Amino acid sequence: MSLNEQFVAMFAMLISGLCMGIVFDGYRVVAHQLHFPKWTKPVLDFCYWVIAVCFIFRMLYITNQGELRFYVFFGLFLGVWFYFLWFSFTTVRIVVILMKVIKQIVRLIQRLVEIFLLKPIIGLYKLVKFLIRILFLSAMFIGRIVLQLLSPFWRLFKFLTRPLWRHFKIPEWVKRSLDYGTRLWNRLFKRKREE
Repeated sequence: MSLNEQFVAMFAMLISGLCMGIVFDGYRVVAHQLHFPKWTKPVLDFCYWVIAVCFIFRMLYITNQGELRFYVFFGLFLGVWFYFLWFSFTTVRIVVILMKVIKQIVRLIQRLVEIFLLKPIIGLYKLVKFLIRILFLSAMFIGRIVLQLLSPFWRLFKFLTRPLWRHFKIPEWVKRSLDYGTRLWNRLFKRKREE
């Protein structure tokens, strides 16, 4: 390899070292801000190093066909050292600010969803529930009025058909149904009169 190609490879490794530092600090800050469980730290570290090694070898393959020389390690070390010496603090600050901005945006979206979607749905549900209750109470009220209006006719029907019932044997289930209906009738309308 020519000297020029070696300098290009070393410069690529220096940039790779800087990129490794940026990704490492970024992932560390994000993991801290999102409160990842402690058991995920070794898994995330392993994933980081696998991705970093793949990235470095890809860059190495592009610049010098994958040859491992001293200047490759030297360039990588310089990149990481420069990053942690001059850029780490700034990167951490920027990532923290970005995380705060993203959290604010997420809170805003949640609030908008709550105001424009959830609250109208809850309000509509309460309105429908109220209307159904009103309709049910109205139906009960109208039913009571109808039953009260039909009461004299029912008594007249019972009085007129009483001689017929003496000649016919009424099944037990019919008697039980009539008794139940009478008890229900008395319960509904005796309460009404007492009120």
